[in-house]
Amino acid sequence: MIQVQRPLIIQTQLIRLYCPLETRLKHSSFRRHYHRQLHTKSVTDDDIARLASRPLHPLTLTDLVKHGRPPLSAQALYSSANFTLSILPARLAYRIQSLRNLPYIVVSNPQINKIHNNYLHSLSTLLPWAEKEIITLEDEVKFTEVMADLVQTHSNTISILARGFLEARKYISPKEVTRFLDEHLRARIGTRLIAEQHIALHFSSQPHQELSSSSSSSSSVEDSSHPASSYIGVIDTNLRPASIIQHCESVVSEICELKYGARPHVVVKGEPEYTFAHVPVHLEYILTELLKNAFRATVESGMEREPIEITIAPLPEDLLCEDNENISDEAISNTDQGNADVASKSCTGQDVSETASAVASQMIRPLARSTPGVTIRIRDRGGGISPENYAHIWDYSFTTFNEEQVSLTLSGGSSAKSGNSMDGLNAISGPGGDGANSLAGLGYGLPLGRAYAEYFGGGIAVQSLWGWGADVYLSLRGVGKVD
Repeated sequence: MIQVQRPLIIQTQLIRLYCPLETRLKHSSFRRHYHRQLHTKSVTDDDIARLASRPLHPLTLTDLVKHGRPPLSAQALYSSANFTLSILPARLAYRIQSLRNLPYIVVSNPQINKIHNNYLHSLSTLLPWAEKEIITLEDEVKFTEVMADLVQTHSNTISILARGFLEARKYISPKEVTRFLDEHLRARIGTRLIAEQHIALHFSSQPHQELSSSSSSSSSVEDSSHPASSYIGVIDTNLRPASIIQHCESVVSEICELKYGARPHVVVKGEPEYTFAHVPVHLEYILTELLKNAFRATVESGMEREPIEITIAPLPEDLLCEDNENISDEAISNTDQGNADVASKSCTGQDVSETASAVASQMIRPLARSTPGVTIRIRDRGGGISPENYAHIWDYSFTTFNEEQVSLTLSGGSSAKSGNSMDGLNAISGPGGDGANSLAGLGYGLPLGRAYAEYFGGGIAVQSLWGWGADVYLSLRGVGKVD
């Protein structure tokens, strides 16, 4: 019997990102060593041009759940792997072209050049698979290792790019940096989601275990000690926002008390038992960022005895269906969903009108226009946002740094906006695998949180009453009703 060792990174990535909260809390530390040598193929300029010329698949969330509810059969795993393989090479090639379209002196920056090389590396690991079909369990296991390597390779992409742009600030305008990063964030969300979906499906399925077990009877496929999961890959079809809120509150409260000696309490109102289908890790990042801001404002204004109120309100079905009765799924526009990913084609020099089809092809749309959704309001008594700062809450703060702030941030010494000493809550931001402190002081929280919310047709709105507090409305549209 052939024995294939799955790399530990597959397990650690899945536990860290997509397992239920109670499972992740039992695994507080993870090894990041990756020992298996992946087969690679040299990437030529012709390879990049050929892949980048391919039309991008019009990805929808239907694609992510169409393989069925785990545990998947071997054939379903092959289908997932081959679908993933058909999507990713072109997306990586587009990202390489987008980076190369930056001014040469910017791409030459060591930080940005590292990201360019990371994309080349990931494409080099996919090219050996590009001309073949995955039809054996051995190949599926090896391909999943490639996906795990891709996720790990790009885990710190955003923070590295931000620091690279800080260092190259003399050679590229803040407007160009913001445009590039806005586009890159959405492209990155889609690329990671595709790869991580297959990793999650692999990890939650059983056929590959036949390779390392002499007994593979059907009775061993399901372990009676593990109840049926509500997950389909990265999507929790029974996601309870109140549970994510409780977890995020616990994390933020502990750090807040450690750093400031105080911890505001949270009161959850509305419908805490409401559930819908969504990606938990995205909601967890967004809520952590929003709670961090609310906690910090509350403590710094001396109002820590006032509760932070969080209200969970399902979106009414009649509101979701209103004005949409005569609109088919094909008519859902990129503007409707808020998930523009124009970097992949704009890098070729086309104007906006020419990139319309490319933008549409990169959308991730809900299963239906009227999918169930939720609005979460976070209300604090932290004094609100000053009028001069309110206009800039969606900016990447580093694009407006002066020289002193740049120097302090690169050395880890200052907060982006205020210039004050780094507060403890900045350290807990880390979307999509970025390190705990890697984004601290860079002003990424709200813009990145909004990108995650908008990617599935939601959004974030902020209403501030200066001198009193702020209300933040997070709206999310579910991925649909999954049987």
